[in-house]
Amino acid sequence: MPKPIPIKPQPGQESVWDYPRPPRLELSDKHIKIVFNGVTIAETKRAYRVLETSHPPVYYLPPEDIEMRYLVKGNGRSFCEWKGQAGYYSLNVNGKIAVNVGWYYPNPTSNFAAIKNYVAFYPAPMDACLVNGETVTPQPGSFYGGWITKEIVGPFKGEPGTMGW
Repeated sequence: MPKPIPIKPQPGQESVWDYPRPPRLELSDKHIKIVFNGVTIAETKRAYRVLETSHPPVYYLPPEDIEMRYLVKGNGRSFCEWKGQAGYYSLNVNGKIAVNVGWYYPNPTSNFAAIKNYVAFYPAPMDACLVNGETVTPQPGSFYGGWITKEIVGPFKGEPGTMGW
């Protein structure tokens, strides 16, 4: 597997290759908005973002800024070596259903305690996920939930040929 060649960030950009491993959690005051089936299901300026080498940021939103009436506990479970055991939510907005499109940590590890019960969403199934008004591009690969904006450069984990990174 060839070593990835990071794209050099321009002024105002971040390279995912400058993000740490283990990942870092940081508060973000960026305006985050998520739309599904024509309905704004979440909007906040109080998200956290997780930054991990080779991955675009994943945004975790406080439940108080999510229209939780549209979320239904999903069946999925997964384990993150850094954050712990995750649970999943499905969305049901006016009869349109998307299964296991959000995840949360009910009992995160101590380094990620701040995101307890905060919810992250995969951007691909949504009508739109926006950061400061910019529509994000989903991180490649069906497992990953990162949000790519013009401020973030890769290459990104999930693209073809990146499984060994």
